[in-house]
Amino acid sequence: QVQLMESGGGLVQPGGSLRLSCAASGSSFSTNVMAWYRQVPGKQRELVATITARGSTNYADSVKGRFTISNAKNTLYLQMNSLKPEDTAVYYCNWVADYRMYWGQGTQVTVSS
Repeated sequence: QVQLMESGGGLVQPGGSLRLSCAASGSSFSTNVMAWYRQVPGKQRELVATITARGSTNYADSVKGRFTISNAKNTLYLQMNSLKPEDTAVYYCNWVADYRMYWGQGTQVTVSS
């Protein structure tokens, strides 16, 4: 079993930056892949970025060049730069370990002047 705890959301002006964190804890587990998703009310959850246990990354076209996913010591990060109002959403971390999927509780990111 893996428990995930997210932090780092908040209100930021357009063009600003935020860094989200997702700390994983639990008994010994083997990570397969990690990801960040986001969701706005009335829309499906959208994949933002993924990173494998070996460090290979992929990004949604809408965030390429602005967001960076990384991980270190069972903590997943999402560095978000040049934020736009359309990035406003609840962001969820997703962790696949031992081929079981786990979700964080979500953290609100609001980009507004």
